[in-house]
Amino acid sequence: MRRAFLVLTALVLSACHCHVYCFSTGGLPADVKTVAIIPFDNETTSSEITRELTEALRDGLEKRLGLRSADEAKASAIVRGKITRYDVDVPVAISADRRATTTSRRRLQIAIDIELVRQSDGKILWQRQNLAAEGEYAERAEDAGRKQAIEKIVADVIEGAQSQW
Repeated sequence: MRRAFLVLTALVLSACHCHVYCFSTGGLPADVKTVAIIPFDNETTSSEITRELTEALRDGLEKRLGLRSADEAKASAIVRGKITRYDVDVPVAISADRRATTTSRRRLQIAIDIELVRQSDGKILWQRQNLAAEGEYAERAEDAGRKQAIEKIVADVIEGAQSQW
């Protein structure tokens, strides 16, 4: 009985050891502490999206990944990409009044190509083509839908960057 207890204890302790040391917690390489976000090329007609996306990425990478903003020449990593799609006014919900065909909710869609590159060796740490997100908004409130879609993109970028390491 005592021998079975010792064997069981040894197995439990070895399993705990493996659990603690065998799985990584994610995140970026230790040498990546600063980031420069290069303004994205904008292939759409929306002029404000580049600034809004850049600010949201900077804020998200700082708060959720602990990266400090830096000039491109001094940053340990850069984020660059292009905004490939910005579609607005996709109807979502139609008014219940059969005499009027106005919509009450709309949807917009944003898609980007993005990469996170380590400056020291040019290695792409994470990249994604056609990363897309949607946002819903009330009529004449496109900015609220755009903000929602950008927040989803930032969350996907952070999750993707963390999952690589």
